[in-house]
Amino acid sequence: MTDDTKHGNPGAHGSFEHQDLSPRSILYFLVFLAIGTIVSIFILRGVYEFLDKRERSSQPEVNPLVTNIPADTRHVPARYPQTVFPDPKLEEDERTQLSGIRTAEEKMLYSYGWVNEQNGVVHIPIERAMDLIVQRGLPVRPQAEANGAKAEGRQ
Repeated sequence: MTDDTKHGNPGAHGSFEHQDLSPRSILYFLVFLAIGTIVSIFILRGVYEFLDKRERSSQPEVNPLVTNIPADTRHVPARYPQTVFPDPKLEEDERTQLSGIRTAEEKMLYSYGWVNEQNGVVHIPIERAMDLIVQRGLPVRPQAEANGAKAEGRQ
């Protein structure tokens, strides 16, 4: 085996390849990359500002359906949406409407009342209805009717 170097003469510090990248070319590449990034940022910012101005100019400042806009939007007056927007209003106050629906359902579940007064049909509280079913059991058809219905279904 030989200790000859292929590229260059061995010096006091050993040998190296002359085909490596020079530090100057790496520095130029990094500077070019940084400048390219900064230029790209400014170009994109300009494009976005242009598109934003174009979008704002094509749309009206205020929604045409809103007629009475408060000057200070940090302090919204009472009943603001109900007095400003035109009819039909599908949901004005969701919490209050949902609370009203639940209150009506609970009133129906836990109270007595008429369903059809002329026919004598009433509704009773759910707890009372469950107690009556436990005491009386579920209604059952007589066995003769059940067998007769099965026989008729076969023919």
